[in-house]
Amino acid sequence: MSANPGWYPDPGGGQGLFRYWDGNAWSAAVSPNPSAAPPSQGLAGGGTPQQGGQPYGQGGQPAYGQSPYGQDYRSSAYANYQQLQKKKSPIGWWIAGAALVIVIIVVAVIAIRAVTGGTDTGTTGGGPVGQPSQDACPPPITASPEPQPPPPPADGRVHGGPVSYPQLGSPWGPPGGDYAGVPFGSDVRTQMVLVEPDFDGAGTNWVASILVAELQAGDGFFTPEQGSQIVVKCILGKFYGNNPVNSNVKVNEKITIDGHEAWLVESQLTFDIAGLETKGELLIVAIVSAGNRSGLYYATIPDTTPELVQPARDALENLQVDG
Repeated sequence: MSANPGWYPDPGGGQGLFRYWDGNAWSAAVSPNPSAAPPSQGLAGGGTPQQGGQPYGQGGQPAYGQSPYGQDYRSSAYANYQQLQKKKSPIGWWIAGAALVIVIIVVAVIAIRAVTGGTDTGTTGGGPVGQPSQDACPPPITASPEPQPPPPPADGRVHGGPVSYPQLGSPWGPPGGDYAGVPFGSDVRTQMVLVEPDFDGAGTNWVASILVAELQAGDGFFTPEQGSQIVVKCILGKFYGNNPVNSNVKVNEKITIDGHEAWLVESQLTFDIAGLETKGELLIVAIVSAGNRSGLYYATIPDTTPELVQPARDALENLQVDG
């Protein structure tokens, strides 16, 4: 007997995400909210989540904090998530402690079964399987306060962290920085194009954007591929609120950027957000190894502005490692 329809921890590996099971097959839609309404038919096509080389399942987009265009939807979505985290009761710490004990017990059981040859069959009757995962946006761990980066050189390029690209002209706005809403980056610089102003009647905007920064997460020891997983999982887990997002990963591969090892992820996203004409966008994430640092290139181009895709690709094509 199959498990009941509902949201279950994503077996495709999306940290902090839940995928919808319709009673017979997995939906293409995921959500960070297990209490969300079932996905619409357009996002509920059957099939199995992507595995192996394409582990991301779904996509999303990060917030940029205060921008020249006012309140960005992605910024407010992540800000709301941060506020909810801060308002959690201290009971949450007890729950977390209990969860840690459970994890230790589960690991011990798995280890014992591995030694004794035992097996774990998971749920019965062909239902969905999976375990709740860690926070999709872990805070960076630093030994000391981060020094203020020097002003970027006036060389016609947009510099963020150890990477830069040639500054784009109109309709792209001037480069902006100091975006505290990016939980996985520092020394962030971005250019934006306003696509749908005040689409929800509450002053929030939808933008096309290109961003460069230094990737900062965990202990800092990660390959470009692992870094791309950190960024994509955070994006898809926290920056679209409770709206399910479908992702069709087009590219997930090792590349070379300016002679440096890098990893590129491209995905076509689809979603349905109240008041928003845009129903999809292109997501591009590239992580570049720059010695003991990692550079981040990130772009999102709404489907309603296809003319902005080529400038985003040109910026990536001309990305260079500084210094």
